[in-house]
This record gives sequence, structure tokens and C-alpha cells, in this order.
Amino acid sequence: MTEETKLLALDLSLASDAVLEILMDDAPEPEIFGEILSANRNRPKVMEMLVNSPHVPEEIKVEAQKALNLPADRESMLALKQHHEVPTQEQQRMSLLMKLQKLSVGEKVALALRGGRDVRSILSKDTNKEVAISVVKNPKVTPTEAELIAHSRNVPEDALRIISKNREWMKSYGVILALVGNPKTPSGISSTLVSHLKTKDLVTLEKNKNVPDAVRLNARRALQGRQQSR
Repeated sequence: MTEETKLLALDLSLASDAVLEILMDDAPEPEIFGEILSANRNRPKVMEMLVNSPHVPEEIKVEAQKALNLPADRESMLALKQHHEVPTQEQQRMSLLMKLQKLSVGEKVALALRGGRDVRSILSKDTNKEVAISVVKNPKVTPTEAELIAHSRNVPEDALRIISKNREWMKSYGVILALVGNPKTPSGISSTLVSHLKTKDLVTLEKNKNVPDAVRLNARRALQGRQQSR
């Protein structure tokens, strides 16, 4: 976990109800529920959210009920389970989208750094540059996610730079191909990656008029070099 993420974890006691609700809905890691509980026992509203969320483990619900001085017997828990149905994946994503749209930039940045896959997917497309860049700083981002982000024509240039500097992500051929084919990738980065492409992808790149001329020229040279070495 990065230092930035550690600081964010310590700030759960200061996070807004809206941010905490999204973290509960998105559940980036199981430990988040315990962290929210420990940091917010003095906030009745948050304890109610823990009790009512369909994603919170039963043991955390019991502790939240105790903090609210509510009965934590088995019958009460069964009643809660029956009342709160778990939403479908599509319903959950739409709900997250609507909730995220109402947040401030600062709240979105915090969630970009700490949120789970669905939150990251939505915020990576945010129109605010700082939010989108914060997504690729999230230590939970996978090479597959990095590839999808690198494909986007709306992603900030700085986000593409961050992706290109991540050694783990750059082991993925898909990430390299996405970076080279993205017109927003700085030519100084994409040009150096051209030599890593397969011949069939070099052929496509050499004809791609959306990428900088320098990248297409490097692709042509790489193809000529491979033909001569046969």
C-alpha cells in the first residue's frame, strides 16, 4: 500500500457520508468495512449505513448495531437480510454512477485512490484531469484495467505517462499496444515502444494516420528492418 493510500485510510473518520456509502457499495476490499466501523463509531448515520448495506458482513453489522444500542440477535439480522436485497451488477453500477456524479472533485480523487474496480472504471473517464490521473495511482489497478485506460482517447496525457512507467503493467503486450496506438501518448514514449510490437501490429500502425508521424515512421523502419533480416 502506498503512503498516499495509507493517509487516505486514516482519513475515513473525516470522509463524507456519501464517500463512505460508495466505499461500502463498491467494497474494494473486505477490510474496508472494519476500518469504517472503527473510525466512525461516534457517527450514528454511518453506523446505520453499515447496518443497512447489503454488502456489509454480518459480524460488522452486529458491531454497528451495538454502537447504535440496537438488539443484535439472530432474528434481527435475518430480518435485515430479508429486507435488503443485494442489487444486480448493472443496478449497482448505475447507482454508483449517479452517486459519483454528485461528489466534489476532492471526494472523487479520494475514491479514485481507494475505490474498487467499478469506481475506478467510472472515474477513469471523469472529465477532471486530477480525478482520472488519481485512478492510475490506485495500487489495486490491474494490467487489464491499465490496458483499457491506455486505449481511451479521453484519458489525460499524464495518466498515460504514469502507465508507461509502471514496470508490472508494461510486461503486458496489450498495454504496450494500447499506448502505441493512442494518439494522446507522447510520441517520445510511443516511438520507443514500437520495436516491441508484433509484425502484424506494425503493419496496422504504419497505416494508422491518427498517431504521430514519428510513430508511423518508426513502424515503417521496424518493418523494413525485419524484412531485411530474413
